[in-house]
Amino acid sequence: MRLIAFTLAAFFVAGPAAAQNWQEYSYPDYSFRVAFPANPQIEITTYPIADNRSVEAHVYSVRQNNIVFKVTVAELANTGLNESAVIDHAIKTLSQGGEIKIDIPARVSRVYGRQLSIAGSDGSRSSVAVFYFKGRLYQIEGIALPDAKDAGSYVIRFQQSLVFTGGETNRSGDVDREPRRACRGGPEGTDRRSDRERQSDVREPVRDQPG
Repeated sequence: MRLIAFTLAAFFVAGPAAAQNWQEYSYPDYSFRVAFPANPQIEITTYPIADNRSVEAHVYSVRQNNIVFKVTVAELANTGLNESAVIDHAIKTLSQGGEIKIDIPARVSRVYGRQLSIAGSDGSRSSVAVFYFKGRLYQIEGIALPDAKDAGSYVIRFQQSLVFTGGETNRSGDVDREPRRACRGGPEGTDRRSDRERQSDVREPVRDQPG
């Protein structure tokens, strides 16, 4: 995981140590928690999906010092879309008008998705991860707007703070175990597990995430 963080930091301009007033916010109804630098605004809106349809979504966001920290949770359970279609559409939408600089597999505990760095045509830079889990799209974005100064450490910290709760997975059986082996110690995937989870599988010397 250190290699992934170093690669992302090379894309962003590294800033000073992040402020000490970050706080973790838990949303048990949606099975996740995440750290924000201030109390997030929560908005119920719609999220566009394939075939010109839209679904209900909750957006949790903070804008601070020309940096946007945002989590979108979109309800996709009854759309008939599979994981591949959901993730591909999300990536296409996120990168519209910009350029994907990094696109790698990601994993938070036992939930698998994609992690991206995107350079916007307006000069913005985004650190993003997308996951399809329990019939929902989870999209976390740390966006450094064109005028943002020393934003790198903040957007990466935010994107890396996402934790899924409950210990469930969006894979099953060997399909769950095999990608974890593929992530082993290398840049292919992001693994954020608790100390207990990591100790139960010594085959994977990966980055820990506080449980």
